[in-house]
Amino acid sequence: MPAASPAQPRPGLADAEIVRAYLEASMIPDPDAAAAYMKPGAPITFTGGRVFDSPRGPTAFNKGRYKWVKKRMERFDVCPAEGETVVYSVGTLFGEWPDGTPFEGNRYIDRFVVRDGRIVRMDVWNDSAERILLQRGITA
Repeated sequence: MPAASPAQPRPGLADAEIVRAYLEASMIPDPDAAAAYMKPGAPITFTGGRVFDSPRGPTAFNKGRYKWVKKRMERFDVCPAEGETVVYSVGTLFGEWPDGTPFEGNRYIDRFVVRDGRIVRMDVWNDSAERILLQRGITA
């Protein structure tokens, strides 16, 4: 049986809805469905300055960092500009560390640039590294 093709974005989706759909697909995780909302090769700059060129990169990275992780999307801030829109998704992460210890309240902010109905850039920040350091007894 042929593999299902990734979901195609519906024409006319508001830029924040495109971002929400991308994030929802990413949390499944289904990087191929998430990629349908991005321009091919769009840079994803992840925590620690790691740069990926598709949603498969962050999905693979997260497999090593978390047993599982989801986002509680609290709000979307939309900043229209000429020819593009910057959309911020702000909220918290929850899930389990690789050893099965649950966590929640881990702050995140994702910044997206949307142009012509596609995500053309994504930047990701969260508190995971700080929490991992604290678990290991390392404080500044």
